[in-house]
Amino acid sequence: MLSVLSSLNQFIWGIPMPALLFGVHIYFTFRLKGIQKHIIKAVRLSVKPESAAEGDISSFAVLAATLAATIGTGNIVGISTAVALGGPGAIFWCWLTGLLGMATSYAECFLGVLYRRKTEDNTYIGGPMYAIEYGMNKKWLAVLFSIFTLVASYGVGCSTQARAITETARTLWGFSERITGVIISMLVGLVIVGGIKSIGRICTRLVPAMGVFYLLSCIIILVINHKYLVQSLNIILRSAFLPSKIPAAVAGGFIGGNLKLAARYGIARGLFTNEAGLGSASIAAAGAKTPNPGRQALISMSATFWDTVVMCAITGLVIVTNLLKNPESVEGYSFAELATAAFVPIPFGRTVLGISLILFAAATLIGWSYFGEKAVEYLFGKAGISTYRLCYIVMIFVGSIMSLKLVWELTDFVNALMAVPNLICLIVLHRNIVPYNQELY
Repeated sequence: MLSVLSSLNQFIWGIPMPALLFGVHIYFTFRLKGIQKHIIKAVRLSVKPESAAEGDISSFAVLAATLAATIGTGNIVGISTAVALGGPGAIFWCWLTGLLGMATSYAECFLGVLYRRKTEDNTYIGGPMYAIEYGMNKKWLAVLFSIFTLVASYGVGCSTQARAITETARTLWGFSERITGVIISMLVGLVIVGGIKSIGRICTRLVPAMGVFYLLSCIIILVINHKYLVQSLNIILRSAFLPSKIPAAVAGGFIGGNLKLAARYGIARGLFTNEAGLGSASIAAAGAKTPNPGRQALISMSATFWDTVVMCAITGLVIVTNLLKNPESVEGYSFAELATAAFVPIPFGRTVLGISLILFAAATLIGWSYFGEKAVEYLFGKAGISTYRLCYIVMIFVGSIMSLKLVWELTDFVNALMAVPNLICLIVLHRNIVPYNQELY
C-alpha cells in the first residue's frame, strides 16, 4: 500500500496538482483584484462582533475553528519533511502557496456562505458540496466531494495528528503510544460530542494561546540565530529555483533536492497546512453569524495568512538558521525532526516544541471532526452523526499507532482527491464570487 501510494503521489504532485492549484490561486488573485491586500481589514473584522446577522457561531469562533483544523503537524513536522526532502527552497513554495492561496480561500468561503442551507433545527450547514449541488446542479460530484471529505477527516484530520501526538509523547517522556492514544481519544471525544458550539468555544480559547506560545518560542530562537537570518533568506530564495547552488555546508548534505522536489513538497505541505483549495474552510464558514458572504470570506481568508504566510515561514526560518549555525545538530534525527533539532539549543527547547506540537495536533483533531461530521450529514442526514463521532474517536487510537510514513503518503493522496471537485466548483462558479467592496463591508 505504501509503495502504491508513493508512486501515485509522485505523479499527482509532480506536475498536475501543483499546476492546478497555482493556476486557481493566481486566477483568483487577479479575479478578486489582489484580495490579499485587505489582510489587515480581515484581521480587524475577525475580532469585531457582528450583532445583526444569522448563523450559529461568531466569525471569530469560525476563524478559531478553521485555524484549529489547519494549524497542526504541518506547521512543524510538515515543514521539516518539506525541507529535508525538497531542500530549503520548499519553504518558499510553501509560503507562496499560502500567499496566493488566500484568494482561493476567500473564493471558496464566499460560496460556502452563499449556498448554505438552514436545517430543521435552525442550524446552518454549507460547504463545497452545497455549492456543487445547488450552484452547479451536479449532485454526483457533491456526493463525491463529501466522500473524499469523510475519508480526509480520518486521514489529514485524524491519523496524522494522532500519530504526531503519540510519537512526541513517546520520544520526549517515554509514554506508551497505546495509552496516549486512548487518553487523546477520550479527551477529544468529550469536545466533539457537543457539536460546533462546543468546538468553537474550545477553539477560541486554545488557538490564540497555543499560537502565541509557539511564535514567541520561534522568535527567541531567531534572535539567538540572528546572524544567520539574512543568509537563510538568501538560501531559501536561491534554492527555490537553483537547488544546485545550495552550499554543501548546509547540514553536511543532510538535505537536498531539485526544483521539482522543492515545488512538490513545498506546495503539497502548503496545501496540507493551510488547506486553501480543499474546501474545508468553506464548511466552517457556512456556520458563521454574518450579514453577507463577503464579510465572512474575508475573515476566513486570514486563517491562511496566519497558518502559512506567518507560522510556516517562521518555522522554516528557525530550521534553516539552525542548519547554518549548528549543522552537526541534525545528527541522530530523522528527516521529520529538523524542527526538533532547531529547538534543542534553547532551555527546555524539546519540551516547548513537544507541547506546541501536541496542542496543534489536538486542535486539528477537534476542528477536522466537524468537517467530517458535515460531510456525513450531507450524505446520510443527522442520523449518521453519532456513528461518525464514534468511528472518529476509534480512528484517533488507530492512527496513533500507524506507520508515520504511510500516514503522510495517505494524507497527500486524500488531499488531492478532495481538492479536485472543490477546484472544479470554484472555476465553474467563479462569476458568482464578488470581489471585496470597501463600502459594502
